[in-house]
Formats: sequence, structure tokens, C-alpha cells
Amino acid sequence: MVHHVSLGTSDLDRARRFYDPVMHELGLRRTLDVEDAVGYGAGITVFSLNRPTDGAPPLPGNGVHVAFEVERRGAVDAFFRAALDNGGTADGEPGLRPHYDPNYYAAFVRDPDGNKIEALTFAGQ
Repeated sequence: MVHHVSLGTSDLDRARRFYDPVMHELGLRRTLDVEDAVGYGAGITVFSLNRPTDGAPPLPGNGVHVAFEVERRGAVDAFFRAALDNGGTADGEPGLRPHYDPNYYAAFVRDPDGNKIEALTFAGQ
């Protein structure tokens, strides 16, 4: 069972400005806000952005991404728009990914630190 996932950030204020509206579209809210980390969840923190504990610059992993499942395609679209409106970059427009599953509808973005995040649904609408 996964308890939480953390990605690195070089700027927590920028991360808050990006993730507050993006996580809102996924039904998550800020649940953790301390000097070196900000986290999001529905109750407990399940996703956080942290300054690296070793003091080195954060680097996005090659092939690493975090995917959030939502209940409808409209939420995937809203996630994508919120990400682009708040400093993220497109890394896969919203749409079907039939090579994964005939109903796999997803969008991929990069946050301001270059971390790849995804919203997906298997819903038909």
C-alpha cells in the first residue's frame, strides 16, 4: 500500500502556486505546509513536494511520473487546463490512450520543476 509520493522542488512558493489549483481539480487540498514541504490529499497527505534533504538540486526522474485517477473525462481536461494556466507545460494533450486500454483517457503535464504528472480516467465520458 502506498502511503505517499514525494517529488522534489527547488521553490516551494512556486510549487504551491502551481499545485493548489491543479490538485483542486483532482479533488485534493493542501494538507501539509511546513518549511521544507507542501502536501496534498483528501484527508491525509498522499502527494507532496519537498526540498531535497541532501541540499542538491531536484531533478525529475527519466521515466518517472505520478498518475492521479479521477472519475470523469472533464476532470482530466480541467486538470490539464489548470496546469497550463499555472506554469506547467503540456507533455501529452487530453485524449484516449487506446494502447493502454480502450477507455484510458489521460493528460500529461510537467510542473515548473519538470516533474511529470498525469490525470486519467477509464470513464466513458
